[in-house]
Formats: sequence, structure tokens, C-alpha cells
Amino acid sequence: MGLQLAKTFYRTSETLDHRVTSLRAALGERAASGEPLAHHTSFRIGGPADLFAAAHSAAELVEMVSLARQHHVPYLILGRGSNLLVADAGFRGLVIQNASREMRTQFLSAADGAALQNGTSNSMLCRVEAESGVFLPGLAQYTVQLGLAGLEWAAGIPATLGGAVVNNAGAFGGAMSDIVETVTLLRADGSIIACPAADLRFGYRTSRLKEAAADREIVLKAALLLHREAASALAARMEGYLAQRRERQPREPSAGSVFKNPPGDYAGRLIEQAGLKGLRIGDAQVSPKHANFIVNLDHAQASDVYALIVAIRAEVERRFGVALELEIELVGEWGTLT
Repeated sequence: MGLQLAKTFYRTSETLDHRVTSLRAALGERAASGEPLAHHTSFRIGGPADLFAAAHSAAELVEMVSLARQHHVPYLILGRGSNLLVADAGFRGLVIQNASREMRTQFLSAADGAALQNGTSNSMLCRVEAESGVFLPGLAQYTVQLGLAGLEWAAGIPATLGGAVVNNAGAFGGAMSDIVETVTLLRADGSIIACPAADLRFGYRTSRLKEAAADREIVLKAALLLHREAASALAARMEGYLAQRRERQPREPSAGSVFKNPPGDYAGRLIEQAGLKGLRIGDAQVSPKHANFIVNLDHAQASDVYALIVAIRAEVERRFGVALELEIELVGEWGTLT
């Protein structure tokens, strides 16, 4: 979880290497060259980035994206590096690690005019506004301590707020679409807008921000509407969710669920019924604990994981006639593999 990509137009008169060098000079000491992305992904897999820099505020994120666009260099915005598989050849362009973490909390009065879809009264509401680089489990812990319900399901999801919004992250019957009020977006033309949740076209593990084929809008901030509940009850519920995750999910490095659940079924059940639990290619393995996880046993390569993905898809479709759709995202220089 925690990823947004943007495509750029290239100048035909310059090579990408020249454009990267020019961008490197503009970023100065903030940018590192050849940073291994395996150090920044939950899979612990991924080759080097041409340039790597951290944005510590929404304003700095806007600045770095603008510089990349001005220099016609492809860029990738990286949160906690979950929910994605980075190619062994790495990423050609600038990788921006989103470390923007400012937030504020506003308890609402009846005059504020806010309301949840379920009709909760304004006097029970709280608006939490946070920059997109805020770590989702930390935000969940914070809201539970304040006695604010609606995000406790997210305590075990290793994503940033921005990535969670883009992917409409969810678990245990909850999802970002239930609580997002508005999102502040950086558009492809450089303008910044406030977008209401109704315009994000949230769906199962997706939104318009993920589906966009062209230059994606980038989440800078999000406002969440939560309602009040006893902190002790929320803490107990959250710990129950975390216990279930510990029991059901592998501890080895992974990117979370590899495939979306098909309508009316579970990807993990289909993979297990196909006899693929434990299947291994190189150091990548279909987890014996949860079949919808591929884990890195030690030194797995992205090509190993991709080979498992291909094998799983083929066997599940052969056995059950179901075409599994990826939930994780493939990033970087894949060549002819994909």
C-alpha cells in the first residue's frame, strides 16, 4: 500500500540520462543517485532508482513533482513501499518518498454542518486532517486513543494515508471510502484542488486516482470524518483485529495480498484449492500460511515473484475458470516480462 505514479512527456532532443542529471542538480543535496529500492519496500525487493529524495511536507512534495515535470523526468511517489513489486532493473527517473506527516484534529459542533453517511449527529463527529505521508497504523492508534471510531481496522495495514486513499484500503468490514470527507489533490496541470469523496469513485480496492490512465492526480492531504466511541472498546476491537492478522498472515517480507478477491470468493481459497500453497521459485514462495501472499524467503528477485504470479494465474484459471486480478502494482523497468 502507499503508491502514486505519473507519466511525463519526454523531450526528443535530450536523452533521459541528461534530463536526470539536470534534475539532480536542481534537487541538490536532497537527491541520492542509485538508491536500492529494496531498502524502501515491504517486499525487500527492487533495483535502484536513478534519483531518490524524501519530501518532508506537502509543499516539498509539490515542489519535487513540479521539478520532475519541468525536467521531463518520470517520477514515482513512494509511501511505505507496500502493495507493490519493483522490478530488478529498478526505476528510471525520480522516486520521491512521501514523508509529509503534518496533521490536526477538529471536534465538530452542530454548526459545522458535517454528517456521516449513517446519519451520526454532528456532536459526535471529529474531523482529522492529515498529510498523505502519515503512517496509517500510527494514525489508527492515535484516533483510537482519542476515542474516535472508524479507522481501527487499519492498525495492521503498513501504508501511508495517501496510498490508502488511492487504493481504497480496507479490512474487517471497514474501508477508506467510509470515512474520507475530502482530499486535497495536485493535478497534472499543477493546480491544487479540494475533491469531495463523492468524486473519487471509490470501489473495491480502487478509486479514480488509481484507475487514471494519464498523469495521475496526487494526494497531498485527506480529511477524515470519525465518530466518538469509548477508547477502551476501540482499543479492544483494534487488538482483536491485530491478533487475527498475526494468526492468519505470514511474517516474512511480502507486499500483502497479491490478488484481489474475485466476486463472491477469495483469491487465497482458489490458490490453495489449486494446490499451490508452498510453491517456490528461487527465494519467492506462495506462503504456506496464507495462499494469497507471496513471501521473500531471503534473497528473492522480482522476476521470481513475477514467475509465481504467472504460474498462479494460469493454474487457477485452468482449474476454476477464474482470471485473478492483481492487487499489487508492478513498478519500474520490466522489459518484455509484462
